[in-house]
Amino acid sequence: MDPKILSNLLKDVADGKLTPDAAAERLKTLPYDDLGFAKLDTHRALRTGRGEVVFGIGKTPGQVAAIMKRLSESASLVIATKVGAEYCEAVRAALPEGLAYYETAKLLVYQSGAGGTAQPSPKEQKGTVAVVCAGTADIPIAEEAAVTAELYGVAAERYRDVGVAGIHRLLDKADDIRKADAVIAVAGMEGALASVVGGLVGVPVIAVPTSVGYGASMGGLAALLAMLNSCSLGVSVVNIDNGFGAGYLASLIVKG
Repeated sequence: MDPKILSNLLKDVADGKLTPDAAAERLKTLPYDDLGFAKLDTHRALRTGRGEVVFGIGKTPGQVAAIMKRLSESASLVIATKVGAEYCEAVRAALPEGLAYYETAKLLVYQSGAGGTAQPSPKEQKGTVAVVCAGTADIPIAEEAAVTAELYGVAAERYRDVGVAGIHRLLDKADDIRKADAVIAVAGMEGALASVVGGLVGVPVIAVPTSVGYGASMGGLAALLAMLNSCSLGVSVVNIDNGFGAGYLASLIVKG
């Protein structure tokens, strides 16, 4: 935010030219920050309650570092998704404190006041999401969803390798899964897990198709279409490999 714009806005409020409510509305539409290669929406949190998130694919380590550094100046939590370990060095040079990398989830996270530990430490947790993963190969996307939910203040319980090819493994955990406030079902191949889970629980199910599979799985398209065509009620679907989107949505559902 341009300090001059903020200063003039506060002066108008102090002089009675602008009401506090009107000033708050104006803050929601103030200009973005232009870094040349990126235009940062630094006021998204005012509109939606949560700040902008950095999508790492296609960005260089230097670009991710510059974006996260700038966002950290006005946000206590900054997340970069889909980034490899090689990004850490560049970002750590810009943000030496409060940075953590979640290798399996491929999430790079800045939290003000954090010690850079490898475990999420939300200030408060409300509710629980069950992250149900079909196969071992789906774990990275499932972990992206679980860590995201935790970072936004929701506890995540992980159920791994419980796909329908050995459905007794899922049924063995069904009673525990039903205790959650929402479920994230992560699966590749034919994507049947989401429909089965949807028929077992009475809470919202967020289905995440993954690109795991071969031949006619078509990079996750088969799982996506199967999930979209689910006859189980209460199942919503995010895009292929979008673990972050599922964790984000689950936290909104659970926290209300």
